[in-house]
Amino acid sequence: MLAVPPQTDSDHVQEPAELRNQVARTLLLRAQTIARDSVAVFPFAGVEEVDAEFSLKLADLILQLITDAALTGQLNPRTPTVNDLRQVASEKAIGIRQLFGLVYVMERAALDELALDESFGAMSEPWPSIAQIVRRSSFDVLSAFSTNLTLEPGDSAIVDPLTTLHTRAVFLAALEKEIQRSERFGHPFALILLDVDHLADINAKHGYGSGDRVLERIGFTVRNYFREQDWVARYAGDCFAVLLPETHREHAEQLADRIRGTVETRLELHDYRSDEQVPVTVSVGVLIAEAVDQSVRAEQLLHDVKEAVDRAKQAGRNRLERVNVALNRSVPPARDNLPMD
Repeated sequence: MLAVPPQTDSDHVQEPAELRNQVARTLLLRAQTIARDSVAVFPFAGVEEVDAEFSLKLADLILQLITDAALTGQLNPRTPTVNDLRQVASEKAIGIRQLFGLVYVMERAALDELALDESFGAMSEPWPSIAQIVRRSSFDVLSAFSTNLTLEPGDSAIVDPLTTLHTRAVFLAALEKEIQRSERFGHPFALILLDVDHLADINAKHGYGSGDRVLERIGFTVRNYFREQDWVARYAGDCFAVLLPETHREHAEQLADRIRGTVETRLELHDYRSDEQVPVTVSVGVLIAEAVDQSVRAEQLLHDVKEAVDRAKQAGRNRLERVNVALNRSVPPARDNLPMD
């Protein structure tokens, strides 16, 4: 655990480093309360054998990492504590969604405790920056945890072996957490779906090895195109998904169309048997969520952006279609499988 940072002068106008120092100090001083409250409200659904002592152990590691990230502004995915968290979670087969859920609950508990601090509370001038530090720190914990798993691609439940991107399970967990965060704090996010055009025809004409090469190249391109804090996954066989936290409409649309253009201009495939150049394009759907309410579900957002991809394909492929989140709508039953044909 970090040593408690020295007390800062609350009357002084704080620079970011000073503010981080005080946030970290308060988190450490209130660590037991944050961990206890988080474990009390977190539903370990389907893991009945998890006892309170183990839950607190898991929560303590998460809070240590949140505090580390809050203090330094970054979190190395190779830090030993990240590996400790993975090992502890694996002891009781804690799933990625459950772990993401616990991190989110701890983020809320940490903000609740910080809001009670006499030096700076929810009504103080620096509170927006304080809340941002905690939210970013919990995101960094999830990102570091997932990156650590990516470094060991043998775990097929977490990492797609062909593209080494996150799998659908990880992406859904990240999306659910981002929806919860957006509902609570009102910040925007965007969801991008890229579906490879005519991949079945490429496989049929040039062999399945050609199709795998296309997916590998697109996976590499998409992973390196977006920011470290964005979530990039192979969502289905020929479909890639990107989650852009805290991203506004104009920026999201620009990014989505640029990655479409990048695939078109740079990823043409050469068939060495026939010496033919094979064009590679993607149809793109981008969903903009300026704000969400309790009616919004991850499955519905994915359904909506999938429909945008379908419109792009019907309109001729290699194009982008947009969709905005509509609030206060009825929510259809959850769909476990969203085919990406």
